[in-house]
Amino acid sequence: MARPISTIAPEWWDYTTLDKEIINDASSLSAEDMQGLSREGFEVVFHDTLEAFYLAEALEYISAWRQATPDVPVGICGPIGPTQQLPLVAQLVNALDLPLHNAHFWGMDEWVIEGREVPEAHPLSFVRADRELCFDRIRSELAMPETNIHFPKADVSEYQKSWEGVRCAVMQGGQGEVKHWAFNDPPRREAPYLDEPPPPEEYLKLGTRVVDLHPLTIIQNARTSGGGRLDLVPTQAVTVGPVETWQAERVSIWQAGVHNNPLGMRLTTLMIAKKIADTSVPMSLLALHPNVRFNFRRGAIGSCATTMR
Repeated sequence: MARPISTIAPEWWDYTTLDKEIINDASSLSAEDMQGLSREGFEVVFHDTLEAFYLAEALEYISAWRQATPDVPVGICGPIGPTQQLPLVAQLVNALDLPLHNAHFWGMDEWVIEGREVPEAHPLSFVRADRELCFDRIRSELAMPETNIHFPKADVSEYQKSWEGVRCAVMQGGQGEVKHWAFNDPPRREAPYLDEPPPPEEYLKLGTRVVDLHPLTIIQNARTSGGGRLDLVPTQAVTVGPVETWQAERVSIWQAGVHNNPLGMRLTTLMIAKKIADTSVPMSLLALHPNVRFNFRRGAIGSCATTMR
């Protein structure tokens, strides 16, 4: 029996095609229930304030970069969304006099228009955000060499090669409303996957690539970054893939309540904890990664109860 058609975008797979029982189970979870879903290989952590949340996120950069040596370079792969941790990273590097000469950084993704990554002058450029909010604020004598800063481009070959010979201590990310990390969105509902989404083992073969974005991702980014201007948001992006994600020693997801909603935060927590891997919910595939941490701001957990506003 075919699964339901998406109530968001009928030509796509997404979480609205799941068995309703999974949605109901997730909706009923309390914050305490969510924390109790930690298991070996999957840790659920709560932070009581925004200050504690973003400081802990910034400290992951510091912890990773401190491990870097000339013989063993170490890096972190980081997101735009959230961004509030980035100025704190620069502040900590400067305050700790931490030289970054052997450290690396990978940006997770970038917008693509007409087959090319957007230039830094684009108002939504992720490269510009990383530079302005973090790297340009680090003192020159501590700065990371430009050759160690890796941003994905539409021609992915150089970016993919940059992962060779460098330890990725942690890959950070947020969670979008379509339940992606980076821009690993759900796939289109097309042959041969009209009745069921592609199996996880097929999705996990995907490396860094240019992708078409699910309509919900476009809407979300217009809301969070474009003042509602859907016309400003590109419909394609280049994104780090599962292949690179599985090279990261830890995947660390940060959810402050801005880029997702109470159901979404509960749903992927439940699916990863219970090892329900389904490509209609890409984040759930992290159930197959050996070391995942979900970080939540406690005040963002909210409720799935219906409230008229």
